[in-house]
Amino acid sequence: MSRPPRIAVVGSANTDLTTFGDAFPRPGETIFGKSFDLGFGGKGANQAVAARLCGAEVVMVAKLGNDLFGAATVKNFASFGVDTTHVRVVDGLSSGVAPIFVEPGGQNRIIVVKGANDALLPADVDAAAETLRGVDTIILQFEIPLETVYHTVRFARRHGIRCLVNPAPALPSRLEELAAADYFVPNETEAEEIAGRPVRTIEEAKTCAAALLQKGFRKVILTLGARGSLLASAEGSEVVPAFSVTPKDTTGAGDAFIGSFSVFLAEGLSEREALRRANLYAGLSTQRVGTQKSFPKRDELETEWARRGVKP
Repeated sequence: MSRPPRIAVVGSANTDLTTFGDAFPRPGETIFGKSFDLGFGGKGANQAVAARLCGAEVVMVAKLGNDLFGAATVKNFASFGVDTTHVRVVDGLSSGVAPIFVEPGGQNRIIVVKGANDALLPADVDAAAETLRGVDTIILQFEIPLETVYHTVRFARRHGIRCLVNPAPALPSRLEELAAADYFVPNETEAEEIAGRPVRTIEEAKTCAAALLQKGFRKVILTLGARGSLLASAEGSEVVPAFSVTPKDTTGAGDAFIGSFSVFLAEGLSEREALRRANLYAGLSTQRVGTQKSFPKRDELETEWARRGVKP
């Protein structure tokens, strides 16, 4: 296309507060930690940043608390060039946060406080309707109220806008309300929980995807980690292999995949080609620690694509 893709993300924004220590404290005990990291996260925000780094014009529709984390999140979006016109700050609620406690062996304990994310309502989508009608793709996840997800899927369908639903984290939901989405994109664990079928092998993944299609979805993409991704539709299913990488941290790789895939598809690439590039983009994101700060820029992706001599 002659202009950059226009992507909207209706979803969550969190601040990750990660403490590294030698042990977890006992009840009533205070101990010293070894190090601390503050990072910006939330599946919606991660997907928005990935899409922006891949070259899209991105608008975020989200809610933040009137606190230090909310102000810092807006500043972080601005640093990437994500449009925050429809990121609203609300009084009386905290911004979404995820305190994470990590032991030396990697064992962690996480408490997610949804905060203002839970206040993102259908009315907020309606308030952004004029902007949303001008985008190529709308991306959704499950870290905001499901009623807002259903409402946005209906909005996208009514206006002929491509819609991707990432059911993360997997929650009991009305699948018939989601079936109008163009793509339903769970990972292995989410697909297993939603379809009630195992995804331990490629054949099981194909069977699971077929079961989701029977629930009314038009196209299903299962992200399979190191095994790549699986595209399933009424015409059949195909596994698109992953690229070999040496991962340091797989956190956020699924968000990198979804954000980048939406851009490549909006640029006019075939589904298979968009999946191949998204597989590589997600793989490259695992070579650095963190979520948004691990996502490569578009020129890094293109350099690696060329270096690997990828053939059609």
